[in-house]
Amino acid sequence: MTTDSLFFDPDPERPRDRLAGAPLAERMRPATLDEIVGQEHLVGEGRPLREAVERGVLPSIILWGPPGSGKTTLARLLARRLDCRFVAFSAVLSGIKDIKQVMAEAEQARRRQQRQTLLFVDEIHRFNKAQQDAFLPRVEAGDIVLVGATTENPSFEVNAALLSRARVFVLKPLEPAHLTSLLSRALHDTERGLGQEGVEADDAALEAIARYANGDARVALNLLELAVGLVVARPEDGAPSPSPADVKPGRLTRERLADLIARRSLLYDKGGEEHFNLISALHKSLRNSDANAAVYWLGRMLESGEDPLYVARRMVRFASEDVGNADPQALVIALAAKDAAHFLGMPEANTALAQAALYLATAPKSNAVYTAYGAASQDATRDVAEPVPLHLRNAPTGLMRELNYGKGYQYAHDAPEGVTSMDCLPPALHGRQYYRPTERGFEREIRRRLDYWTRVRESGADADAHNGSRNETATRTGGEEEDG
Repeated sequence: MTTDSLFFDPDPERPRDRLAGAPLAERMRPATLDEIVGQEHLVGEGRPLREAVERGVLPSIILWGPPGSGKTTLARLLARRLDCRFVAFSAVLSGIKDIKQVMAEAEQARRRQQRQTLLFVDEIHRFNKAQQDAFLPRVEAGDIVLVGATTENPSFEVNAALLSRARVFVLKPLEPAHLTSLLSRALHDTERGLGQEGVEADDAALEAIARYANGDARVALNLLELAVGLVVARPEDGAPSPSPADVKPGRLTRERLADLIARRSLLYDKGGEEHFNLISALHKSLRNSDANAAVYWLGRMLESGEDPLYVARRMVRFASEDVGNADPQALVIALAAKDAAHFLGMPEANTALAQAALYLATAPKSNAVYTAYGAASQDATRDVAEPVPLHLRNAPTGLMRELNYGKGYQYAHDAPEGVTSMDCLPPALHGRQYYRPTERGFEREIRRRLDYWTRVRESGADADAHNGSRNETATRTGGEEEDG
């Protein structure tokens, strides 16, 4: 295999002297597919990706997974198993000029050497559409096998033309058990790891590092390297460093990690998929009246650095969309939380937002307001915009009165029940019902009122029709008598 690189050396089998100064996470990259943990659904025996590699026929692929899940490592191992020229570069550092150069070289290599180029593009989601399109001709011609790595959802970040020509493989975040296994391996590996340091670690310490890493192998290994360095420098807290002759194996404990893992940096991207995943989880937990889940997802967002006003705006929307008139106070509470977040800022506003979230989660639910507006707006935009009925129009001028503006208007306060039989919808929408309150919360009372007012209107309409018939009869009879 021939290896070329624009920005970094992708070969996992680098000489020991070149690995000497590398971070532990780089030194401990798996050297075979069997060493990869946590991605058995991709590289386990009989799985599609492994079978493709073993046959030596690999289509263009997109590796989608969180940081530290093994995307770059997997790409390097794929390159080792395939008889192809390997080129790797990062979308963070390269541009369209670099892409065109690589594409030209790939075409020449295919023509002269009858050899494909495996092109590994790290952070492929950072390329714009024009840059991604530059890969298409060589992918279609078979000159390159594209292996893209991304932490973002390819459906949104990779253009459709390229996505249709590549297969997406999803890497999972590493479980604590997987990370603990990697940490133990690194701690005792005398060739690439920390075995020569002679440090032992309690199971609780390794488990704490694994939890802190939050599925990221790179974070876990870097933290282990730092912790072991502190143990070697200070065998016991407060004790001076011993002379080389007196060195005894140190021990890494949970207590000695306390300062290093005091606060975990949560995986979060305000503009990426995780942002929308978390707000979706919060919204759906509120809707399902799960107070515990709601306050947890709220904490995840706020502790990750989310704008508290964004969270407050979403809860204001929720109050009207999913609670509505089942508990009108919900909107008041949500708006108060928004004002508190604006007035206090973080971290003081966290309890006000939590109070609102818990109120919304425990409030009776109704989407009747949401569905009413949806149906009404659909009619308003789909059907012909009928003119406002004359009886509902104001008549501030004589001309308007002459044109019958306001004629037939019934003043509700003059009616015994405060409701008249007057129809307020356009004629084409007569009888249309948009708002259908539920039997939950305050909407039960609203429904009772609407049912009562409907009966009042119907009885008033019957009376109006009866009076109109009598007036018409009287007018006709009077005319006949007058004729006589």
